[in-house]
Amino acid sequence: DSMKNITLVIMAAGIGSRFGGGIKQLAPVGPNGEIIMDYSIYDAKKAGFNKVVFVIRKDIEEEFDRIIGSRIKEIIDVEYVFQELDNIPNDYLEMFKQRTKPWGTGQAILCCKDVVKEPFLVINADDYYGKQAYQEAYEYLANDQMNTDKQQIAMVSFILKNTLSDNGGVTRGICSVNEDNHLINIVETHNIEKGDNSAFVKDGDRVIDIDLNVPVSMNMWALQPAIFNVLDEKFKIFLEKLCQDDLKAEYLLPTIIGDLLKEDLVDVTVLKSQDNWFGVTYKEDKQSVIDSIKELIMDGGYPNKL
Repeated sequence: DSMKNITLVIMAAGIGSRFGGGIKQLAPVGPNGEIIMDYSIYDAKKAGFNKVVFVIRKDIEEEFDRIIGSRIKEIIDVEYVFQELDNIPNDYLEMFKQRTKPWGTGQAILCCKDVVKEPFLVINADDYYGKQAYQEAYEYLANDQMNTDKQQIAMVSFILKNTLSDNGGVTRGICSVNEDNHLINIVETHNIEKGDNSAFVKDGDRVIDIDLNVPVSMNMWALQPAIFNVLDEKFKIFLEKLCQDDLKAEYLLPTIIGDLLKEDLVDVTVLKSQDNWFGVTYKEDKQSVIDSIKELIMDGGYPNKL
């Protein structure tokens, strides 16, 4: 349905405030200085998304707009939402005034509640997800969801082997999925390494093999605006349970959705992409991202100049 408004929410609050030098999210990876986000927005727009909401910090707005926003605004509607440390319910401001670490992806989404009134897809700023993911997500979001008392969510999953790094271990949410493609649970698994024809984690002296073809979560969630009330309520519970001296704990989307699953408050449809995911976990990954993009351009996946 071409009249549907569907929004892409890009979590970019983790971007450093001094552009240039070491900011991995903004490293050019395309032949004309394109960054990963350019490809994400290109793929999303092609799939049918008609608005982009950037979640950033207020202190980088000007520079972000100059380097990214102003370019993107020429092709798609753009809005900014600010994720700040003090963007928490007033009762807790005093308690956590020592905190310097951001509150995590759950709060990043919550910051969008006054701006996003339509179905939306959430992605990380510095991850490349590939065309199929956006097509699957758009199709899901453009169809009316069943009206049940449960939250209706979809997760775009990738195949583990398409998300590994040659340069070291990665953390992935390994998913169990039932036969009608609904999520049973996600297990956050650290330090998954690439073997010859396998993936594995080391546990002390033991090596545990992991099926290369299991579906994994890469923080790509298709959500309805109804989620904001739930996130709000759960954020208060999260803050309530935190001790004042725990200045590092984060309110994270996979954990929140995992908890909702346990409480049977959510249905999570698992969409599947066969594409390669890539991102820059290690400095050395950057070259393989550049090479992968070059290959996609040569195969006709993207124009040489976006």
